[in-house]
Amino acid sequence: MDSRIKRTATAIAVATALAMPGVALAQTDTEKALEARIAELEKLVNEMAAKQAAPTVVVSEAGPAAAPAPAPAPTVNTANKGSLTIKGFVIASLYAQDANFAFGNGQSAEFPTTEYSKDSWFLGGDVRNTRLTLDWKGPEVEGFNVGGLLEADFFGGFPGGAFTDEQPNPRMRLAYVDITKGKTTYRIGQAWSPMFGNVPVSPTHVAFPLGYGAAGDVGWRYPGLFVYHPFSKSTKLTLAAMRGSWNDGSVPFGGGAGESGTPQFEARLDFSGETFSLYLVGHYDQKDCNLVGDQAVNVCGAGYTKKSLDGTAIEVGAKAKFGNFSLQGNLYSGTAIGQQFAHITQFGDISGWGGWVQGSYKFSGPWSANLYYGLDDPDDKDVTASGNSRLKNEMIAASVMYSKGPYVFGIEWLNDTLTTAGPSTSFSDVDIEGNQLSFSAWYKF
Repeated sequence: MDSRIKRTATAIAVATALAMPGVALAQTDTEKALEARIAELEKLVNEMAAKQAAPTVVVSEAGPAAAPAPAPAPTVNTANKGSLTIKGFVIASLYAQDANFAFGNGQSAEFPTTEYSKDSWFLGGDVRNTRLTLDWKGPEVEGFNVGGLLEADFFGGFPGGAFTDEQPNPRMRLAYVDITKGKTTYRIGQAWSPMFGNVPVSPTHVAFPLGYGAAGDVGWRYPGLFVYHPFSKSTKLTLAAMRGSWNDGSVPFGGGAGESGTPQFEARLDFSGETFSLYLVGHYDQKDCNLVGDQAVNVCGAGYTKKSLDGTAIEVGAKAKFGNFSLQGNLYSGTAIGQQFAHITQFGDISGWGGWVQGSYKFSGPWSANLYYGLDDPDDKDVTASGNSRLKNEMIAASVMYSKGPYVFGIEWLNDTLTTAGPSTSFSDVDIEGNQLSFSAWYKF
């Protein structure tokens, strides 16, 4: 037993004897000193008891102990003894536009379709970028690590009716199963095609990035088989065989030109370093223009008479960082790949190219600024011969963003000019210009 506790116990015994009834002692100076000592020891006993009830804190000689680490994020357990991570963001945007835009106004605006002749501007609000992602990590099964992902947002159209604007429908973006063995991952389901590469930074254009299907940003989500294999920390190979697609499928999963042709094949090679990344992608597919059963109608475009149409493309993308400044972009060239949102999202035997570049600067603190330029330029003769009209599109966008923890606030200005073929009686092209000014607020979880 600790010597201090022994002394305390002895003192308590003496105190008890002094307090016993029938014992009358004179209050000598010695007795008074003993009583004071007993009171001091009783206080010591109480302090020791309080310390034993509280958790022990060890303080080093070098200084006070560091603050405890924050508690780990809660994990949702699944029935198969795996884990589920729930993540996503809520994005609300207020905007003003002076034209109608393709893919929709607000957060999905890409290129202008009509300018307003009377009202110069209109105001709107949009929350459809809001996204929910469910990411499962399953248990190991016979040496394989399994998992899955499901992702949705609210760009699934509107239900109709008087209040349809405030009730956007959800839509599925991604849904796949991952099976990993060693360094190689096999992905089965709907995922991004390898052509979907770098993404411009924007506070407002997220599900529909700047220039997507309009100014050089291409790629789409397809069901298929995807293989990812890193050769090293700096080099990775991606292979994909995806369901064929075109613009003629009147029924989902129907026998359109893409579905009845070959799958879409893509291969991508990524390189990365401490301050840069670079990738190269190749694409091939073949559309069946007469569909199953050799129908008489050719569905690959106006004036196209061959039984099949080959789609080919090559794309390169890069990122680089120079201190607080960063630069990124994509560049593609291809033929008959409208299903990948190329050629200003036009379908037919069309060749063309497009690309975009964006510079970003990170100021001290939470502020940053971004400047974007994009261009898509399909061949004019191919466009008009296939019954289309969009000849060229150029986009400029500038934004300032404030990011702090899970919150992001940003202001963005977008200007887009679409050049279209004029009427058959006219020899001049027509430019349609549209502007959008937006303010967006994020909460990421």
